[in-house]
Amino acid sequence: MINLKKIILGCLLLCALSAKAMAQDSSASDELTFTEIMPEAVDGDTIKTVDSAARTKFSTAAVAQNEVANQIRERKSLWGIFITGFAGGLAALLMPCIFPMLPLTVSFFTKGSQKGKAFGRSALYGFFIIAIYVVLGLLVTVIFGADALNSLSTNGVFNFFFFLLLVVFAASFLGAFEITLPSSWVNKMDSGSDKGGIAGLFFMAGTLALVSFSCTGPIIGTLLVQAATTGALLGPSVGMFGFSLALAIPFALFSLFPSAMNSLPKSGGWLNSVKVILGFLELAFALKFLSNVDLAYHWEWFDREIFLSLWVVIFGTMGMYLLGKLSLSHDSPMKSIPVPRLFLATMVLAFTIYLIPGLWGAPLRCVSAFLPPQETQDFDLYTTGLLAGKQETINEPPHKYTDKFHPPLKLNAYFDYNEGLREAKKRNMPVLIDFTGHACVNCRKMEANVWPEKRVYEMISREYILIQLYVDDKSDLAPADVVITPEGRTLGTIGKKWSDLQARKFGSNSQPFYVLLDPKTETLLADPQGADYEVEGYIKFLERGLHAFNK
Repeated sequence: MINLKKIILGCLLLCALSAKAMAQDSSASDELTFTEIMPEAVDGDTIKTVDSAARTKFSTAAVAQNEVANQIRERKSLWGIFITGFAGGLAALLMPCIFPMLPLTVSFFTKGSQKGKAFGRSALYGFFIIAIYVVLGLLVTVIFGADALNSLSTNGVFNFFFFLLLVVFAASFLGAFEITLPSSWVNKMDSGSDKGGIAGLFFMAGTLALVSFSCTGPIIGTLLVQAATTGALLGPSVGMFGFSLALAIPFALFSLFPSAMNSLPKSGGWLNSVKVILGFLELAFALKFLSNVDLAYHWEWFDREIFLSLWVVIFGTMGMYLLGKLSLSHDSPMKSIPVPRLFLATMVLAFTIYLIPGLWGAPLRCVSAFLPPQETQDFDLYTTGLLAGKQETINEPPHKYTDKFHPPLKLNAYFDYNEGLREAKKRNMPVLIDFTGHACVNCRKMEANVWPEKRVYEMISREYILIQLYVDDKSDLAPADVVITPEGRTLGTIGKKWSDLQARKFGSNSQPFYVLLDPKTETLLADPQGADYEVEGYIKFLERGLHAFNK
């Protein structure tokens, strides 16, 4: 048993201090005066600051449209967080700390003289469960703040902290130890539940939250990590609402129809198996955060093959566990394999086999958003075959930052805004700017699922000059490339420089973000857009830019 009172408080303090620092670093976003990074202003690699009045090349309507698009993407993100939270709540119901409490709690509401009021009281009990978890989500937002939440997904310290945190959660689910809250907290909350009335119901809900923490803590922690790293301000609260709603609904429904409890499976060893399965999933999910750190700081040791090798081992081991070929300390003896468990084992092992070709470069489009970029693959048969006969040889010196970045699908990409515009002017071609990030799952999904399509690939490689700008890269800029903003802030890393350019020039801070420009006038050829997984839709976007440029 591990008492985590001091550890939790220490982690919250560390998170709050780091978040405050990040918020200060990214502050003043509402008072921006625009700093253009223009090829006409380049003398060598020195950047000239242009007053905001010079921003006539970019219409206010386009910036407003970007803001609307950002709001739409955030709403979609919130729906995704809610669904994830709801699924987490359903999974928590099957944990050994909660499932056995369901009939006990329902019987409390349906017994004696209070039977006629059972549904009303249980509904209020469910409301208090929801309120407690939503308040927890709000506290995360208050502690971190809106600016810090936007920075979490790209901050190396936080990503590494989340990796370690999820590994601890996974070890807890696998049976290495239990994460418990101080018993004094549980005793105080439980004593309050004896008061009766509304106050008693509230304390009963609080007691459930504390007693079940050893099972729900890792799920809640993972959910809050995912919600926070989306950058959505209401993400943690929405995630907790979905989680608590899934927990609260069964208590209200079974209180109204107590006879339905007879159809529930009996408690037993299968509940521990649920914990173990979630432990494997936590471990697999943790690797994504470690990959984010590796990419942002260019360690270049956690590439795609290593990531996939670990996933193959994790999911293969899970399949063997489901088949009963290995057992852990808290498992009950299993004489035979239930049919649902056999089906689940079959799906897990099939998924494991699906991953294996990825070791030789197969795109694995179903999970491409979670994997390191395809270009980190050392032995890649897929890209070599895909591009056979499609690439054009262009004799030109190495591009700036090619020692740090590698374009997807071996495209001839530029990683510096000014250098790319100069080349586009020279060759009289339109520009496709891809604001991307190492930790951007939607960017990887676009590069794996949309860009390899024949027509898309040909348009990007032959009819556009591609400029990829990584907004979360932590590499230091050369002294001549450092940007001083009008507010006096120094942008000393590649990521900060391009993130500032995206926000100031195009009014957006989400990735991926695609901009089509005329390099001579720097005017928009089409309205910028984010991820579009419909190939035809993305082709139409590129065609609009070509039509406007040729016209």
